[in-house]
Amino acid sequence: MIKKLYHWMGTKVHSPHADFMLGFLFFLEAIFFLPTDPMLIFYCLEQPKKAFRYATIATVSSVAGGTAGYLIGYYLWHFAGHHIINHPWVNYIMKPDTFHYICHQYKLYEYWAIFIAGFTPVPYKAATLTAGFCRLSLIPFILVSFLARGARFYLYAISISIWGKQMKQYIDRYITRLVLLALVIVIVGFYFIKK
Repeated sequence: MIKKLYHWMGTKVHSPHADFMLGFLFFLEAIFFLPTDPMLIFYCLEQPKKAFRYATIATVSSVAGGTAGYLIGYYLWHFAGHHIINHPWVNYIMKPDTFHYICHQYKLYEYWAIFIAGFTPVPYKAATLTAGFCRLSLIPFILVSFLARGARFYLYAISISIWGKQMKQYIDRYITRLVLLALVIVIVGFYFIKK
């Protein structure tokens, strides 16, 4: 099933709306949980000559979505922040003490926190919403997000430009294991956020 999904995603690269679909998914990924990195990799593997174009679309869209996530967090905190962080469903993911600790750490290490969330497998949407909740400065948030997301996505593009054929063969062969590994990384990321 995973291989069928992988090949289906690969065919979407050749759609007339491929660029829009990629940008839209990366915009949403910065607000909601969507594992979009594999989509960018598939796009780049299918059309390596457009890898840097796809990385640019992903970066701009992700930062635009991150800015939207920041604003959502900012205004949600203003209108209902205390109710949200004390809600049982939210407490299942993140305890109020954890939230206050993250806000404190954000304010101490603002630029590094945003860069780490934007570049590593830590869920970026948690950083965008929390940055708004914690009322970080918007312009530095946008600039550091561009650096972090751009570094991550252009790293994919550069890697695929150099080792694209070998990577495609490897992914074709081990797609199921790679997807399971990605799921484990996401689960571990949420575990540490919850802690």
